[in-house]
Amino acid sequence: SALALSVLPLWALADGMGSLESFMKESRAGKAQFTQTVTSPGRDGQPGRTTTSSGEFQFQRPGRFSFHYTKPFEQVIVADGKTVWVYEPDLQQASKRAQGVEEANSPLAILLDPAKLDRDFVVKEAGTRDGLEWLQLTPKQAEAGFKTARLGFGKGGLAQMEYVDALGQRTRIAFTGWKRNPAFAKGTFVYVPAKGVDVIGG
Repeated sequence: SALALSVLPLWALADGMGSLESFMKESRAGKAQFTQTVTSPGRDGQPGRTTTSSGEFQFQRPGRFSFHYTKPFEQVIVADGKTVWVYEPDLQQASKRAQGVEEANSPLAILLDPAKLDRDFVVKEAGTRDGLEWLQLTPKQAEAGFKTARLGFGKGGLAQMEYVDALGQRTRIAFTGWKRNPAFAKGTFVYVPAKGVDVIGG
């Protein structure tokens, strides 16, 4: 297993940690449908604004992932381990940047590099809620992009991820229909701009 062996004995005794260990060991790649809800912090006593989007998430170690948003509008985010592309079909526009700090400090980083869990986060059991076993992740590094994160596991694996970023924005991602270790087509995690697409960044 790619997980840090030093923490494995503890995980066998803890439901949330055991669920994470099992999911990570059995899923070196995967895809699932997702629904993402983002709530901005409220101001002047008013509640924050909430936006919801959905689509399909895919990942493959090491370092490859994609989010294909289909609602409320289409957007594609693809990372090949070195470069992150964001493509917006409606605008015929794509941006690119080096895959680095932002991804490394995301809660999703543990799916792409399980060894980061013990190295970069303080992990605690967070009990049972909504029928899921929860873990709480607190970054060890001050420059991480979020203050704290919670991962909820059900029978199908990772069911929910919740985190609060440095600006107080709350993100909740619900995953359904996990398919573990699917046979991805060649080029799944590669984006090549089509003719006529404006490319920003480099």
